[in-house]
Amino acid sequence: MSRENPKSSRLLNTLFRYALGVGVGLCSILLRIWLTPFLGHQNLYHTAWAAVAFSAWYCGLGPSILTTLTTVIGLWFWTDSADPARILGRTEIAGIIGFVLFSGIIIAFGESTRRSRARKELIEHSLRESRSQLIQLNQNMQREIEQRTAELERRTTQTVEQAKLIDLANDAIFVRTSSGHISYWNQGAERLYGWSKEESVGRRALDLVHTVFPVPLSEMAKTERWEGELIQFKRDGSAITVASRWTTLRDGDGQFVGWLEINTDITARKRAENAARTLSGRILSLQDDERRRIARELHDSLGQYLVSVKVNLDLLAGSGLAAVQSNLLSECLSSVNQCLNETRTISHLLHPPLLDEAGFASAARWYIDGFAQRSALHVEVDFPATMNRLDQDVETALFRALQEALTNVHRHSGGSFVRIVLTLDDLQVQMQITDNGTGIPPERLRSLQHDDAAAGVGLAGMRQRMRELGGSLEIAPAFPGTSITLTIPFHGRASKSSGAAVTDAGGAASAA
Repeated sequence: MSRENPKSSRLLNTLFRYALGVGVGLCSILLRIWLTPFLGHQNLYHTAWAAVAFSAWYCGLGPSILTTLTTVIGLWFWTDSADPARILGRTEIAGIIGFVLFSGIIIAFGESTRRSRARKELIEHSLRESRSQLIQLNQNMQREIEQRTAELERRTTQTVEQAKLIDLANDAIFVRTSSGHISYWNQGAERLYGWSKEESVGRRALDLVHTVFPVPLSEMAKTERWEGELIQFKRDGSAITVASRWTTLRDGDGQFVGWLEINTDITARKRAENAARTLSGRILSLQDDERRRIARELHDSLGQYLVSVKVNLDLLAGSGLAAVQSNLLSECLSSVNQCLNETRTISHLLHPPLLDEAGFASAARWYIDGFAQRSALHVEVDFPATMNRLDQDVETALFRALQEALTNVHRHSGGSFVRIVLTLDDLQVQMQITDNGTGIPPERLRSLQHDDAAAGVGLAGMRQRMRELGGSLEIAPAFPGTSITLTIPFHGRASKSSGAAVTDAGGAASAA
């Protein structure tokens, strides 16, 4: 309906104008007939000019032409009916032609005037609409500016409040631009580094805190977030260790514009951890010394007493005692033999003499042979055919790690096979122990890799021994099973206390 109304209106308007043009022409004819007694039959078009002019001015081109035709035809029909004997001559034809020509001029002039007026009205209407639109746009823009201003004021107030909260934080919080210059520096940073906000903003962060990065800065910039420990320096030149969290900042188009850096001073904690590691290492060293002393005492003191008792019992058993006494002596001899075996085993487990006498490889082979017999596990060993003695601390750490790793395999892996590979070069010695067991669940494995507290006493001791020697311990899945890799760098030359080559497993066992 809304689409048909304008068309219907235009059609009715057109019909009205044409009807008005015909009506005006008829009125001019009737007026001429009424004036005939005064004007006669000469100059028939006196009233027609006014009709044509009105129609051209108000009704338009088509209706004005129709008015002209209606007037000419109507007047000639009237004159013919009024004077049947009248003949159309040159004068009449010239009058008709003159009327038509002058009517055309009037119509053309009127149409031009009407169109000019229509254009003027259209331009005025467009100007009025444009003015209304401009006023509306101006009002909308004013409202939008007011809304944005209010939102900006709200965000500014919120930002100021958040900045005040950030200033209350104990952590050092500051913003680096993409060029490395500082654009924000909170009070926590002032307290930690000693530089005020006025002194810091606009300067390069590296010029203030002299950060020592563990990885190249370009690699850190590739990630959206980074966490780690950094070494930095205060204004007075003292070094501090901070736990640093970096977050990449981007603009509305996603372009990199800088970093938000939050640093927590952990210098005291790191010192405490280092002191604890030093103490732990000292405890492990004292434990090894104590084990060595106890093993020596068991072997040299208690073992000798048991051997003496065994010799005396052997003499008594051969002196021809009664049957009952002979049985008792046999039981005593059996008990003494068991005590000797247990004493020897405990002594070797506490600290095998081969570790001091022949080195790690021989002691490891002796221990592996005994472990394979006791656990029914198949153990494959891949050691260098010959190797010089290592530092005593390195050999002890490797042997204790081997003991703990094999014990864990036997208790927890559920596997049937263990492979031990020892490699060394001029820079480091590395031992890898791999089993074919069920493996460690992924969550548990991640906690063991990154959290010492999650590890048991054995693994924690292994890792601590490696740290004391500047080495590392890595735990990884072996598909199936688990792999433990121990790496110890050589900070000096190998010990020259013994240059003997390591024999094979049988030779080591016989030496034991």
